[in-house]
Amino acid sequence: MSYLIEPKNYKPLLDKYETEQGIKVIKDFFQDNLATGLKLRRVTGPLFVLRGLGINDDLSGTERPVTFPIKDLGDARAEVVHSLAKWKRLTLADHEVQEGYGIYTDMNAIRADEELGNLHSLYVDQWDWERVIRPEDRTLAYLRRTVKCIYSAMLRTEFLVCERFPQLQPALPEDVFFIHAEELRQRYPDLSPKERENRITEEYGAVFIVGIGGPLGDGKPHDLRAPDYDDYSTLNETGLPGLNGDLLVWNSVLGRAFELSSMGIRVDKEALLRQLHDSGKEERLQYYFHRRLVEGTLPLSVGGGIGQSRLCMLYLRKAHIGEIQASIWPEDMRKRCAELNIDLI
Repeated sequence: MSYLIEPKNYKPLLDKYETEQGIKVIKDFFQDNLATGLKLRRVTGPLFVLRGLGINDDLSGTERPVTFPIKDLGDARAEVVHSLAKWKRLTLADHEVQEGYGIYTDMNAIRADEELGNLHSLYVDQWDWERVIRPEDRTLAYLRRTVKCIYSAMLRTEFLVCERFPQLQPALPEDVFFIHAEELRQRYPDLSPKERENRITEEYGAVFIVGIGGPLGDGKPHDLRAPDYDDYSTLNETGLPGLNGDLLVWNSVLGRAFELSSMGIRVDKEALLRQLHDSGKEERLQYYFHRRLVEGTLPLSVGGGIGQSRLCMLYLRKAHIGEIQASIWPEDMRKRCAELNIDLI
């Protein structure tokens, strides 16, 4: 079911040609800054993986991957990736990446079950990154430093874009506000999780919500997470569970919180076993990825994804992700977007 946010009196600040220029400037500059700040080397990521290895990202656990048979492998089925959360950790091990260094890749995915709209497309493009860490780095303080490093790259990119296109004005605040999902729930107990995100992000401009995936004080999670990549159950320094989270900024064009990145310290053996048990997914222990993690042949890591089209949307002040990327949209949405000056590619 599609959903369209209709901004009032919307007028694009860049034409089509300027938009394409802006997209290239943003992608080239940001990924170089990201790689330098986090000491990441670029690698080539897959578009699809074999089914049954446990490598594909299961997202919230309900989305169906796009699959197809491979003739030369006896019709064994491949899955188009949802993201590369687990593949990256395998790659860190296979490349023998040292502590303090990592990898990033251009991740291209198809998510056929997305609810199409301003923020969600069938096509997902993001920078997927992963970095090897030490046991003593599995802390909230380390995660906060990582978030701040990424956010600094975002600030530098915004400055460059606004210098290149003077009709654009910077909007990001200088700092990120950190809050745990349980603290957020207690601050706005009568609001839904999305309403809480809007309220806190409008107030602070840029927010990182910690602890997404595990149950909060009311027994419900802030949002769903697959149990086998982010560690959302280990107690952090505040005494609350969670070593992961989402980075949100305020989108003034759409008038709501805008998720740019999901990231976290990844599960170790203990967290994996606990989260699989609590979610009733213990059958996954038979998969290749999970066996290697339990056997101790995968490094400890921190990682995440940063939306490429979403970042471009934010900087170029676009109202719809279809102004940044080519995709498929319902015909009624295309018609209404044209009436609102939203020019879908």
